[in-house]
Parts: sequence; structure tokens; C-alpha cells
Amino acid sequence: MDSLYYSIRTKDLNLWYGSFQALYDVNIQIRNGRITSLIGPSGCGKTTFLKCLNRINERHNYVRTKGETFILDKNIYDPDVSLIELRKSVAMVFQRPNPLPISIYENVAFGLRLHLPRNQQKKSAIDEAVEKALVEVGLWKTLKDKLREKATSLQLEQQQKLCIARVLPLKPDVILMDEPCSALDVEGTRAIEELMFEMRNKYTIVIVTHNMAQARRASDECIFMLMGKVIESARTETLFISPKNPKTAEYIEGRYG
Repeated sequence: MDSLYYSIRTKDLNLWYGSFQALYDVNIQIRNGRITSLIGPSGCGKTTFLKCLNRINERHNYVRTKGETFILDKNIYDPDVSLIELRKSVAMVFQRPNPLPISIYENVAFGLRLHLPRNQQKKSAIDEAVEKALVEVGLWKTLKDKLREKATSLQLEQQQKLCIARVLPLKPDVILMDEPCSALDVEGTRAIEELMFEMRNKYTIVIVTHNMAQARRASDECIFMLMGKVIESARTETLFISPKNPKTAEYIEGRYG
């Protein structure tokens, strides 16, 4: 099968924090245009793996990796890979909404202002990109007359949608989400899940979640990790109804973790 059927592939990926090994020979294939959830108990390596996909772990000089990670068939550990370009292509949304303490408009425009040369920063083009991103996350109608207000004044659900909108003008291929609903109530969680479903054919989405109901409800495929290793990977329905590994069954049935 054509490798580009997969947005993400890893081959024997290992990671150490100093002398502590956090990932062991991780071999994963994540398909294009799907929502894939990473599940497992706290400390099993989910977020560590997620942060490998845009090499954000390397902000810490005590992190060491070994193995290969392919994004759209390019090994992101090749020496010619630009971290700036990688992080434009592989965007990240964090656990708690983290809008910048500036206007709603400038939050969405932030990436373009940061990465585009000044002579390409035409107001009309930025206006269009901001509107397009806010339309895509379902905020435009609500916020189009409030674009100059501070982003931190928004409700949490709106803040998290805004954080998703903030990555879209850079046209990422992959969006990583580290427990994006953990700070939200039931209604906010539902809104973010619905947004992910609307976006999934356009982007490959990888989400870390501790919420088994959310993993089952909001992902197409599921990967169960334990103690830094991938135990099982399957379509979500298959993994929850008929897991192959007893450890997977124990976890999803709530017997540990």
C-alpha cells in the first residue's frame, strides 16, 4: 500500500529523558484524514509520543531520541528538516486554552505575522485568513463584530476553538491535540468533538485523551499505550468491542489506570 495513505509512520522510535527511557520501539501508522486517539494510563508515554511528532520535546536538552518518524513520507529527524517548517505543518493544541493576551484578530493572525515576510503581510490577505479560520471553527458569526476585543475575555470553549483557529492560517497537514477538552464542561466538550469531526477529512488529527467515552465517541482509530510501548492499535470500534490484548481489555474496562 502506498505509504502516503498514512500521514504519520514511526519506525522503532525510542525516547529518553536523561537516563529514563519513556518510549520503547514505537511502531505506529496513522492514516490520512482520520481522528486517532492515544489512550492509556498517566505516564504511559502518550503526550511524549505526541510531542515527538513536531519535535517539541527537543526544547529540553536532556531529551534523546532514536528511530525514525515520517510525516507525509519525510523523516522529520533528517538533518535537512527545518523545525520552523515542521511545526507549521504539524500544529499543536494544548490541554488548557492558551490564547495570547491580545485581540481575537491578532491571535488568529499571529502565525502569519510571525512567519510571512513583511512585504507579504497584506492586510486584505490577513483579513481573509482570519475570517476563513474563524468560519472553519464556527466562531465567525459570534465574533465578527468583536475581533478587537481581548481573546482572554472569551468563554473557555471559545478560547479553545480560537486556539484551533490560530493554527489554521499556516495550513497544517496534521493537528495534534493534548487533552483539548480537559478544562471544558460537557457542552464545551461536545462542541470541540463536533468541530474535530467537521475537520477530520481536511486534516489528520491525533488526540491524547484519558476519557474512554471520548475516545470511543470521537475517534476513528485508537492506539493503546502502556509503559512507553504500543500495546494495540485498531479501529476504535474494534478495539473497544473486541480487543486482542488482555491488557487493553483490562484498561478499557476500568480495571486499572
